[in-house]
Amino acid sequence: MTDKLHEQKILIIDYGSQYTQNIARKIREAQVYCEIHPCTMTWDDIQNTKPHGIILSGGPSSVLEPEAPLCDPRIFEMGIPVLGVCYGFQLITHLLQGKVDPADKREFGRANLIIPETSLLFEDVKNETTVWMSHGDRISKLPTGFKASAHTENSPIAAVENPERKIYGLQFHPEVVHTVEGRQILDNFLFRICQCERNWKMDSLAESTIEGVRVQAGDSRVICGLSGGVDSSVVAVLVHKAIGDRLTCIFIDNGLLRAGERDKVEKTFRDNFHFNLVVVDAAETFLERLKGVTDPEQKRKIIGNVFIETFEAEAKKLGQFDFLAQGTLYPDVIESVSFKGGPSAVIKSHHNVGGLPEKMAMKLIEPLREFFKDEARLLGRELGIPEDILQRQPFPGPGLAIRILGAITHEGLEVLRAADTILLEEIKKAGYYDKLWQSFMVLLPVKTVGVMGDSRTYENVAAIRAVTSADGMTADWARLPYELLGNISNRIINEVRGINRVVLDISSKPPGTIEWE
Repeated sequence: MTDKLHEQKILIIDYGSQYTQNIARKIREAQVYCEIHPCTMTWDDIQNTKPHGIILSGGPSSVLEPEAPLCDPRIFEMGIPVLGVCYGFQLITHLLQGKVDPADKREFGRANLIIPETSLLFEDVKNETTVWMSHGDRISKLPTGFKASAHTENSPIAAVENPERKIYGLQFHPEVVHTVEGRQILDNFLFRICQCERNWKMDSLAESTIEGVRVQAGDSRVICGLSGGVDSSVVAVLVHKAIGDRLTCIFIDNGLLRAGERDKVEKTFRDNFHFNLVVVDAAETFLERLKGVTDPEQKRKIIGNVFIETFEAEAKKLGQFDFLAQGTLYPDVIESVSFKGGPSAVIKSHHNVGGLPEKMAMKLIEPLREFFKDEARLLGRELGIPEDILQRQPFPGPGLAIRILGAITHEGLEVLRAADTILLEEIKKAGYYDKLWQSFMVLLPVKTVGVMGDSRTYENVAAIRAVTSADGMTADWARLPYELLGNISNRIINEVRGINRVVLDISSKPPGTIEWE
């Protein structure tokens, strides 16, 4: 990435809010570069970042707690704009000698914001507008030089500003969709207050990213694990455009793929993009190691280990490689460094090739580590990657192994593949594929009695799982039309030998996860 595209940036200091990534996404969508860093970021690092503006995020803590996360108060003396959101707003008040108290009435959800006077932050925003509140503390005394610029029924001070010092605070969250004019408020901060320009554009980014890979790789050979998903596909095409035939991609068929995936990858990348593509048929090895295993975490670990072993063995046959290219995205980077307010529970392990570099002593090329998923798709479009790959729904690394509850068998995989193919055909035919985050079938270790013709059947139950989501962090079950669900069920029961009952999963995330295992 060239320095020119980073000459202006917004620094987001993260205090553990579930919405912090939403702030970054909104800023990136406005074509302004931004970075998220934990609130433990040092003063020297803040200065070296040379931001055009700083946003202090929300978070679960209270500034009244003895161990509340803080920031270096010198950021308020830098002469650059600062915006505090929720906890960040209360932190500004606390550090600048205002007063924060527990609120008599906590405020969560929609509220009517009243803006009585003109303000640069609220330029082109209606005098009354709907915002999203989430706080248990309130501002009882403003710091010297500040004035209240908006209020709600329960919050006499819902926004403050000190235009001379370019410091602003919001008690509500402008980054969530429930704040109706949140985008305008953030745009006002970016363009009217921080004086940013819209230069985070995909055409420039594609060129600069390719050039960055070319410089990093030099004359070396690069290897890449290609799955056919969005991330690995975009990385592979980027690197190939940068260094051509010095890139070799390895596609591992683990026997846990959906119908036709291997053929599709070979046709797209070997025939159309003319990659050096090595296809490894390791299905029997994976299935042998998974034989009799029913625990989901054990399945994931086995698949991850066998993948690494297979990839490493194949790479050794191909000679010396100095670099491994992989599809690390910006949310992965944020997850590894952001402040989360304490230890978080491991919900389930994730399978990727993260263990390869240490094991194989290669340097990493991660051209997508500054991009969100939607930005990676836009980048892929600039690179000419087919839409059916870019718009592909997420598919887990362990594949169908975590969509068969219980032990994995050849028979079970064939039954699930057939059912899943029908589901996707019908959803695409009805025009719902691009409206869903994920849609797939799950094969249950449950058999039920049925009647087909004049014969009694005793076969498996399969579940339809279809969800809508913005980013996969939360999800709601999709309200698919009854007629569509009926078509899916009828086709599966009539065409797939081994399933005689289809059910619908109507649980959201949370409390459920999207995948069943």
